Amino acid sequence: MATADPTSDSLHPGDGSTIIIPRPATTPVKVWLEFAGHTHVGKVRPNNEDQFLIARLSKSLVLLATSLPAGQQAAISDPEGYLLLVADGMGGYAGGERASAFIVNEAIQYLMKSSKWFFQLDDPDDDVRLRLLREGLERADRQLIDAAKRDPTLTGMGTTMTAVSLIGPDAFLVHVGDSRAYLLRQGRLQQLTKDHTRAQELVEQGLLHPDDARTHRLRHRLTNVLGGMPGVEGEILKFRLADGDRLLLCTDGLTEMVRDDRIAELLAQSPDAEDACRVLVEAALNAGGRDNITVVVASCSMEKAGQTPARL
Repeated sequence: MATADPTSDSLHPGDGSTIIIPRPATTPVKVWLEFAGHTHVGKVRPNNEDQFLIARLSKSLVLLATSLPAGQQAAISDPEGYLLLVADGMGGYAGGERASAFIVNEAIQYLMKSSKWFFQLDDPDDDVRLRLLREGLERADRQLIDAAKRDPTLTGMGTTMTAVSLIGPDAFLVHVGDSRAYLLRQGRLQQLTKDHTRAQELVEQGLLHPDDARTHRLRHRLTNVLGGMPGVEGEILKFRLADGDRLLLCTDGLTEMVRDDRIAELLAQSPDAEDACRVLVEAALNAGGRDNITVVVASCSMEKAGQTPARL
């Protein structure tokens, strides 16, 4: 798990998987989020094995009538939580499509079953949150493996998964594989995830230069995947959003075709989330579109007490 320093306001690149949590806000804030997602089969592949999900979960009570005087009625709040997810399936026959679709459906079930935990905002201990995330990841991994055992045509089925759950300014990221999550803050693009590939392992061992990993023959050899060998190891970290942040989740159909500096430029030039998705997919297609391309973008603005959030 990545480390975090709650007393710092800065982001540290580190190994690409460490983010430093900003100091908690002392003034109550309301977070406004704008989302968009897009997927494209690309120019080479016959089918699309990518999937994405943008989900909202709310916990609300609508008061229709009561005999209680207005001053004695309990205050009603309507907090909202969100989940963003991209998955890139792999496997012969229809295995890749089945695996990535399965993970999206598992995420939906997870949200429905964990809503009570999801809204425990006053709990200062994140251990429960982390445990439930790991348990959900391990459960999905086991079910994918069992499905492949029951159907020989699905042998080799697996999928990457990169997901972020959001409630207020707090975010939890869960990652397996070589899809990626990025944070654009004040014009600087930070890769939040680490590629779980053999090429990345060679980089960490000092045997391969990071620039050479983009084209190395082992860049697609996954070392960690849902539905692979039992014992998936999810990368989980917590961070806090700041006003003006942009989140990008994407499959390697984007990052194989478009370099990080160009991704940062396109995100910065496209403040609208829908436009950002469109231009990123177009950039990957213009560069060759050799794989399925999936992107999810979230734009964040914050309203402090007595303020109106800036329009994104």
